[in-house]
Amino acid sequence: MPQPGMCWRHAVISTHNSWLPGDPRGFRSKEHQIHSSGDYKNPPPPGEHARLHQWNQDRGGVAVVIPEDLREVAGRAILAQLKSLEYQILALAVAGTHAHGLIELPDDVPQIKRVLGKCKRKSSHAIRERLPGRVWGFGGSWKRVETPNYQRAVFEYILRQENAWVWSFRDKAS
Repeated sequence: MPQPGMCWRHAVISTHNSWLPGDPRGFRSKEHQIHSSGDYKNPPPPGEHARLHQWNQDRGGVAVVIPEDLREVAGRAILAQLKSLEYQILALAVAGTHAHGLIELPDDVPQIKRVLGKCKRKSSHAIRERLPGRVWGFGGSWKRVETPNYQRAVFEYILRQENAWVWSFRDKAS
């Protein structure tokens, strides 16, 4: 059970330019003004919003991919930041273009944004010698984990991330 004023969240942050409006995997713009007919599990028809995606790629540049040997460094920096802020975390995975965490966070969206922003900043600074500039994209998602079954499913999903550095509370060393 979460502490008062807190709730478990499945937090996901993506690297800069890794999921742009018009993406063939599906997308939603801010406040859902524009969105595709599919999502990453059921992609939209090929070419849907292709011009929008191309325009955003031309404007935004290349997607940031965290090299495999820096994923642990970035992940441990996120983990250290969360622990220094005294948040509980059950699982964390950092892949090339995104990170997942099962984290007990405040039940307040502005506070969640501040916490995840601090995590992004800390991890970016930890790897900036080899990966300078902006690493993480704006925002993220922080879906509330309502039930123990859902919490277990999220935990297992994070641990199964491929090509990622993965950590769980079960690991001896943090």
